[in-house]
Amino acid sequence: MNELPVRPCVQWSPDGVAVDLLDQTLLPERETWLRLETWEAVAEAIRSLRVRGAPAIGIAGAFGLALGAEEAFRAGAEGIEERFAVCRTALLATRPTGRNLGWALERLGRAFDEALPDGPAAAVAAVRREADGVAADETDMCQRIGEAGVPLLPDGGATVLTHCNAGALATAGLGTALAPIYLARDRGIPVRVAACETRPVLQGARLTAWELTRAGIDTTVITDSTAAALLAAGRVNLVITGADRIAANGDVANKIGTYGLAVLARHHGIPFYVAAPRSTFDPSLATGQAIEIESRDDMEVRSGLGRTTTPPEAGVWNPAFDVTPAHLVTALVTDGGVLRPPYEPAIRRLLTEAPRLREHP
Repeated sequence: MNELPVRPCVQWSPDGVAVDLLDQTLLPERETWLRLETWEAVAEAIRSLRVRGAPAIGIAGAFGLALGAEEAFRAGAEGIEERFAVCRTALLATRPTGRNLGWALERLGRAFDEALPDGPAAAVAAVRREADGVAADETDMCQRIGEAGVPLLPDGGATVLTHCNAGALATAGLGTALAPIYLARDRGIPVRVAACETRPVLQGARLTAWELTRAGIDTTVITDSTAAALLAAGRVNLVITGADRIAANGDVANKIGTYGLAVLARHHGIPFYVAAPRSTFDPSLATGQAIEIESRDDMEVRSGLGRTTTPPEAGVWNPAFDVTPAHLVTALVTDGGVLRPPYEPAIRRLLTEAPRLREHP
């Protein structure tokens, strides 16, 4: 039950002094685990997409900040607050679009400040405990997303179209968009997945297909430009994606190409669902227009297939994300249940109610 194709992609090393992280840039060719002993190494892993997916980035950032707090403590009590703040600011800057990273670092910052009156050692210990809490909470929320999303799949089976990777590799749990698929498999509901390859870094082809096929789930990779033909042929029951940040009105920032899928789904009368934990919601932003969209290196496009594919005279625009307007989203699948329009009051209720998460030591 709930068997995943890979152990959590971000976790503490067995000796507890480093972060063990699956290098996702090497998949599907090699499964290589990295041992990261400094917060700077964790920051580099986030920037370079060795770890990706909003919840997993949040967990990695939390573990990195815990390492930073311990390093700051070893440097001496004097100046520990300044060193901790430098580390937190640097980690926050690694990937600006996703909300989960800021959510996690804010939690650790509060834990540090609340425990500091008891001394630097107590503050550092509190940060480590809170980092573990972030990981456990994200995992729990994925399970609840899966429970909420399974009823959206027809009992007789379904073909689901997804984009990018929002599974075990993106969360260190069941995933967000893929959580209902894993639970459907466990409950004997036939489910097939069409995975957009997700240019230019191919997270769908490299990662989603890798973890789903390892889990024994029928998976077909399609080029991004094939999605319209697949939907027009009536071969998809629903579209479900993850999210990196969701504004107060329900606008969704997710991997570039998501907006186009939402438009296609609406045109063809197919439900378009977005799955995300409450850690992805940002009530401080009224609409998606205020979401900062990360721009990636031109080389991801110019040589993304292992050879030069673009003449040097041509420019490149390489945004990592786009924003899907709330009116194109059929429902938001969250750890607090399925939210339907109007989204603003539904999101407000979700974020003000106490999350039903397990207690952590």
